[in-house]
Amino acid sequence: MRVALSRLTVTALFAWSLTAVGQTVDVEGVKFEPAVLVGGQTLQLNGTGVRTRAVFKVYAAGLYVPQKSTDARALVVQKGPRRITMALLRDVSADSFSEALNDGLKANNSDADLAALQSHIDALNASLKAVGAVKKGDTVLFEFVPDTGTRIVVNGQPRGASIPGEPFFAAVLRIWIGDKPVDNGLKKGLVGG
Repeated sequence: MRVALSRLTVTALFAWSLTAVGQTVDVEGVKFEPAVLVGGQTLQLNGTGVRTRAVFKVYAAGLYVPQKSTDARALVVQKGPRRITMALLRDVSADSFSEALNDGLKANNSDADLAALQSHIDALNASLKAVGAVKKGDTVLFEFVPDTGTRIVVNGQPRGASIPGEPFFAAVLRIWIGDKPVDNGLKKGLVGG
C-alpha cells in the first residue's frame, strides 16, 4: 500500500510540475507540452516555431532543454538530455528529409568537425533511410541522452541505433539554431526570441 501510495504521489507531483512550469503551446494545431521527461530528466520547452520552405509550412518544431536560454550558442553546448520535436505539417520524401538535414549539417559545421563525425553522420543517414518518407501528422524526435547518445524516434518508435557522443548532437542541433540555420524564423522561435 505504501509503495502504491508513493508511486501515486510521485506521478501526481510530476504532473503538477508539468502544469506549474507553463501552458501547452499550440503551433499550427500541434500541441507542445511545457515540459517532457527525457533520460529521467525533466526538460523545459525553450521555444517553438515553424519550418517553411518557399511558401510551404513543412513542420512545427519545439526545443526542449534542461535550462532555458535565449542564447543559441549556450543551448548548443548545454549539457544533459535535450530534444528537438518535429511535427510534420506536410508529407516529405525520405530523400528530401535526409538531404535537408545533411545540408544543415554542412552549412553549420566546419569541414574538420564533419570529417571527425563522418561515421556518426553515416549512422544518421542509415537511420533516416530506415525512417523513409514522413507523412503529415507524423512526429519525429531527435533526442540526446548522455549515456546513450542521439536517437531518432518516429511516432513513438525508435529508428536505427543510438549514435554516441555529445559533439554529434551539438552538430545536429546547429541545423536549427546554428549560425546558418535551415530557417531563420524557426531559429528565432526555438531560442525563445
